[in-house]
Amino acid sequence: MDADDSRAPKGSLRKFLEHLSGAGKAIGVLTSGGDAQGMNAAVRAVVRMGIYVGAKVYFIYEGYQGMVDGGANIAEADWESVSSILQVGGTIIGSARCQAFRTREGRLKAACNLLQRGITNLCVIGGDGSLTGANLFRKEWSGLLEELARNGQIDKEAVQKYAYLNVVGMVGSIDNDFCGTDMTIGTDSALHRIIEVIDAIMTTAQSHQRTFVLEVMGRHCGYLALVSALACGADWVFLPESPPEQGWEEQMCVKLSENRARKKRLNIIIVAEGAIDTQNKPITSEKIKELVVSQLGYDTRVTILGHVQRGGTPSAFDRILASRMGVEAVIALLEATPDTPACVVSLNGNHAVRLPLMECVQMTQDVQKAMDERRFQDAVRLRGRSFAGNLNTYKRLAIKLPDDQIPKTNCNVAVINVGAPAAGMNAAVRSAVRVGIADGHRMLAIYDGFDGFAKGQIKEIGWTDVGGWTGQGGSILGTKRILPGKYLEEIATQMRTHSINALLIIGGFEAYLGLLELSAAREKHEEFCVPMVMVPATVSNNVPGSDFSIGADTALNTITDAYKSACDMAEARGRHQELCIPLCVVPATISNNVPGTEISLGADTSLNVIVQTCDRIKQSASGTKRRVFIIETMGGYCGYLANMGGLAAGADAAYIFEEPFDIRDLQSNVEHLTEKMKTTIQRGLVLRNESCSENYTTDFIYQLYSEEGKGVFDCRKNVLGHMQQGGAPSPFDRNFGTKISARAMEWITAKLKEARGRGKGCGEGGAICLGENAVLSGRSRVCWFLLQSSTELRVMF
Repeated sequence: MDADDSRAPKGSLRKFLEHLSGAGKAIGVLTSGGDAQGMNAAVRAVVRMGIYVGAKVYFIYEGYQGMVDGGANIAEADWESVSSILQVGGTIIGSARCQAFRTREGRLKAACNLLQRGITNLCVIGGDGSLTGANLFRKEWSGLLEELARNGQIDKEAVQKYAYLNVVGMVGSIDNDFCGTDMTIGTDSALHRIIEVIDAIMTTAQSHQRTFVLEVMGRHCGYLALVSALACGADWVFLPESPPEQGWEEQMCVKLSENRARKKRLNIIIVAEGAIDTQNKPITSEKIKELVVSQLGYDTRVTILGHVQRGGTPSAFDRILASRMGVEAVIALLEATPDTPACVVSLNGNHAVRLPLMECVQMTQDVQKAMDERRFQDAVRLRGRSFAGNLNTYKRLAIKLPDDQIPKTNCNVAVINVGAPAAGMNAAVRSAVRVGIADGHRMLAIYDGFDGFAKGQIKEIGWTDVGGWTGQGGSILGTKRILPGKYLEEIATQMRTHSINALLIIGGFEAYLGLLELSAAREKHEEFCVPMVMVPATVSNNVPGSDFSIGADTALNTITDAYKSACDMAEARGRHQELCIPLCVVPATISNNVPGTEISLGADTSLNVIVQTCDRIKQSASGTKRRVFIIETMGGYCGYLANMGGLAAGADAAYIFEEPFDIRDLQSNVEHLTEKMKTTIQRGLVLRNESCSENYTTDFIYQLYSEEGKGVFDCRKNVLGHMQQGGAPSPFDRNFGTKISARAMEWITAKLKEARGRGKGCGEGGAICLGENAVLSGRSRVCWFLLQSSTELRVMF
């Protein structure tokens, strides 16, 4: 079902839209090139946003071919034209290669067909070739109109009235091969398909001690291969941008045999279809198989994923990304002037931005030129910091140097999980352990949270101990919501006993509160005066200062108290000297309710569970009588899951704590659904955040809708519960947990080096919470790393 159109937007959004009017304007939307999951979400957003502001919106079927052919290929869209397409893969308006549009004659026909409907605003969803064609069309527009006038196909008034063509592009490509955007529409869904296959293959590979060579798409870009290798802990990866060095054959075989010697029962090798060596010669999956069989004699199989990567339903991320980009594209068209260059809507961090189209196309072409000229370091750099960061992280985690080549720091770094389990926690632990060992630290695992910490459930954990952890759900170390306050003496004793010099806390709001309590106790316990880092891991995303945490659920109303406690804890370090160690917390919460961070570890996995469940629930009503589903999501006092889940699933309404509502709002929504149900729509979807209202409970809303809908529709309710915390982590959460935890360990290592430089051993440091952004701290301040961008971390205090 699709979002409620009967009510005006609230607050700042209403003010933002006041100056925008599409009255008298016509927008054409087309998809071109290869299909990608999420394209339909983008089309839907363009249509509904265009209609909302008063413009006419036209489907252009079959891409540029439909524009050239005209006729029924260009048809006006209405609100219901895009109902129930969010979960559909591919593109409902079709895509086709068009040789005719490459000629001026073809573009002349296309211009004439657009003018017949008054279309002077074009939204193109496709790859760099499709967007380049749109830009050329725009540049030629005035000349095409003059030629049409000379041919008598249009009059001079039409030339003046339709003098300018505005073009906005959105990149739909599963390869993520377009420079200027962190993620293209379809990439995340393709990663889901790849990881689903890898997870399935790993079970049979372990059973038979096999080596699997997986070939993924990416003729000119290795993004899918690289991120899937990070997400599954592959033994080796081949990319077009970063070919293996000379002698790679022997190095790879040595690596595979070493892993088998460490009791690893399987090997995974991932190959991008465009993989090459340093001489630009192709490296094929069959060649790799032959090498492994001939050199090592391992039972080796090849799996070529092919177009399965383009198929299936889009992920929650792609639905949300495409929807936001579609809205931004319409706004860009309405704000465009004759002097505005063609732009492409891109993703920068977690924000939709506009960039000059041809600058991005040129950068994309420069990557291929660098590879052709064997300037591979330039190719990696041109791909952007995110690509380079992924590559460096993979190299650090995949290959362990011999022990005698790693300078020892004589520092002990402990890792602990705290709070509710969140998908991605295990990936974060694996990353921390391996980066710590690579930095020369001795890594310790604390089992069962602060309760286990107080009881001395602490063991050294090695490189191979965390093998295969990235795809595991829940928390292998064990996690509890217990806070350390009443165990400070016991914890301080354990820190002395095990000589713990730094602490990495991965968890939700309890992890944050625990960090604060430890920090506050530093004046009394010298053992706590070590670096401590928190990696936010909570589905509720409720860790202050972090835009996105790793998967748990806690209430937003405790945040103010927690922040104050954090400052109090930092100030109390003088009383507990044991706490004067670097402290770092990585937010992991499915609720994604931590102010300042855009996403927490685990939230993406939870969103996908919600969206998949909504899709199945809606499908269950197909062919039945009209029905409305009331679905309750987790999130405590944070409406992130309900809000974004509603956007991705196409809900008619989403009730959240942050946006108060009353009985009149409920009645208005019921009336709107009743009107829809009287027409062709047969299903309705309403999401409710579990703590959005004390009185308007899920049962109340269910009973209200049931009573008011009598004779028109019936109701069903679903409480999703803890299924939102379970299951294997999504590719995003695996990658996010891996990278954010690696950054946390880098901060800890830097703090320990600073302490040694001051002659204080591994002892003294600051406190930090690591999320999508960054931080350094003084001894008396609590600071945290926060993820506000996928490409950079910023200092937050």
